[in-house]
Amino acid sequence: MSPHPLGRPDYARLLESARRTLERRNAELGGRATVPAPTDAECAAVSGLLGSDHLPGAKSIVVSLDRLDTSVRRATGQGLIEILETIGPPLRRPRDEEGERRRLREEILAPARDSPLNDADWYRTWLERISGNGTVTKLVNRGDTDRLCRAVRILEVVDARTDTAPPLPLPSLAATATGDTKALEHRTPLATLVLSALAERTGLPRTDTAEATRALWEAHGVVGDDLASRVLVLGLPAEGAGLGEWLTDAAARGVPFQVTLHQLVTLPITVTAPVVFVCENPAVLRRAADGLGAACAPLLCTEGWPSAAFHRLAAAIRAGGGRLRYHGDFDAAGIAMARYAIDRHGASPWRMSAADYTAHVDDAFPALTGAGPTPWDPELARAMTRHGRAVHEESVDDDLLRDLVRDPAPALPAPEDAT
Repeated sequence: MSPHPLGRPDYARLLESARRTLERRNAELGGRATVPAPTDAECAAVSGLLGSDHLPGAKSIVVSLDRLDTSVRRATGQGLIEILETIGPPLRRPRDEEGERRRLREEILAPARDSPLNDADWYRTWLERISGNGTVTKLVNRGDTDRLCRAVRILEVVDARTDTAPPLPLPSLAATATGDTKALEHRTPLATLVLSALAERTGLPRTDTAEATRALWEAHGVVGDDLASRVLVLGLPAEGAGLGEWLTDAAARGVPFQVTLHQLVTLPITVTAPVVFVCENPAVLRRAADGLGAACAPLLCTEGWPSAAFHRLAAAIRAGGGRLRYHGDFDAAGIAMARYAIDRHGASPWRMSAADYTAHVDDAFPALTGAGPTPWDPELARAMTRHGRAVHEESVDDDLLRDLVRDPAPALPAPEDAT
């Protein structure tokens, strides 16, 4: 294709100014094109196009777009807008683009607003957040009208699950909602969107680490591997062939036992312990095993973020009439986990008061980055903010072990010398 006759450099600044004016006006004629300090060649070219005299040395060329449109139409048979779009790029039409963005935004949000989940506070809060933080805007700009709809379908499946439902493999969930078993792999755009909603639903912090991601999925019964999902147990006898027998034997021997989600599903158990303690750090359970052995009260350890195995075992304990007493680190993650255990499993705080914190806090401890609300003892959050230091479980395990003694109990070993 031969170059357009007005595509010469002598017309370039005139047409670029006309383009800017037209785009400001949503591609409607009106306004002016201006060429400041034109060269002699530009003056000659424009005067020839307009059929007027522009003397060399003129300070500027100013042409109304209506007149320029008439002149170029006479010279080329095309209007100004046609010429600009022929030379390229196409003109932007901001009002039309904004209208299209609004239309796409409504198309993207409509299925989310129509979901039965819209009755839930956490879901509406999540929708408001992604509508206001640029997430939906990015989907609009990409013309991605499907991702939010797929995310909502996944959330509906997850929300309908119960604590006793069989674990749902992550690839199966992805395939059900999207037809792609890999759509919810770590850090995929869809997984990131769904996890932001699950964090809102549980109140757990949303970080991009593999551990926090696993915890959010498993908190909702969705697992990548039911053998890797585990909970550490000490002193918890149970009824049931296989797993129940193993747990009872381990309790009698005072040895820790790792229970997998796979075992809990394939070898169901009944637990009748009236009170079961829960800690976050395996060092606490290890010291209880060494110091108390078979005289240790029933104790579970989440080993960080609670797993699907923990949630399933906690549900079995509650189904047998038992209650949980939860202790975790006095830091942002520990407080979030305590809050979630209390909300989800009806757990009681275990030595998680302001008095417990202030009795152990030390300026040498790690700095605290946020604490979060502590509704079971509002003074705790204020004390943590005031001191600005984290207190980890290892620093309070003497107190915890005293609570774990059940008769008959051996004497506690003296704490090991730090050296």
